[in-house]
Amino acid sequence: MTKDLRICFIGDSFTQGIGDPEFRGWVGRVLQETGLAQPAGLTAFNLGVRRNTSSDVLRRIWPEVDARTRPDADNRLVVSVGSNDATLEDGAPRVVPERCLANLTAVLDGARERGLGVLVVGPPPVVGWGEEHLERLLDLAGQLAALCAGRGVPFVDVTAAVAAHPGWAAEALAGDGAHPGAAGYRFLAGLVLSGGWPGWVGGEWA
Repeated sequence: MTKDLRICFIGDSFTQGIGDPEFRGWVGRVLQETGLAQPAGLTAFNLGVRRNTSSDVLRRIWPEVDARTRPDADNRLVVSVGSNDATLEDGAPRVVPERCLANLTAVLDGARERGLGVLVVGPPPVVGWGEEHLERLLDLAGQLAALCAGRGVPFVDVTAAVAAHPGWAAEALAGDGAHPGAAGYRFLAGLVLSGGWPGWVGGEWA
């Protein structure tokens, strides 16, 4: 019997891959580099939505994910939130860290109830929002990592490495100030691939 592996990727515009002229983003590159783009039995769903915060993701996640999973399948979930939470509106973060942590906790609880294997990818920085945004995001990423560690959920820490990558910054600043091009997404995909992805996918798919 062919294995039915279904992976939902949910998050914001970085998950969606906005800005990539090749329309692959980091999600498509991760799948491609591990041979997961088109094997029989594997279905991947990109559920990234531009400007989504963790609160937005929590509001929509289960109708979208439940519609794409099956009780008899190996169902997985990759979550990446926080970048938009830490951006400012009217002088305050769109979502405060405590609420972001509560939102991710609710997502992890829902995934456990459904028997979904979860991987959390840390939030990439929005270069155009400057150093204060990066400081907020680094602090948030550390809290997200601690939450995942306490629950035994793998977390891929990408925030600091992406912020220090000159290609990511150059592409973002040449565009809309937030989203990189192909090189930036290639770098982010490499962080995910080296951050525990093969072991998390496991089995015949690794």
